[in-house]
Amino acid sequence: MNGENSAPRWFKSTHSGGTQDCVEIAHLAHGRVGIRDSKHPTGPALTFAAHEWDAFTASVKAGLFAR
Repeated sequence: MNGENSAPRWFKSTHSGGTQDCVEIAHLAHGRVGIRDSKHPTGPALTFAAHEWDAFTASVKAGLFAR
């Protein structure tokens, strides 16, 4: 986890393809998680509390967002 004064370390999923159409994730201070568009790395980012991120990823894994 990053300290309060260090820059976030953004990363893409290992499942991402070779295109730039991805999101990037960073583990932030105080257990928060950031998510941003890889095409616009200097643009805005969403941030979530750890429990919110955990609930989202559990829902994805459970297929709740599948078509």
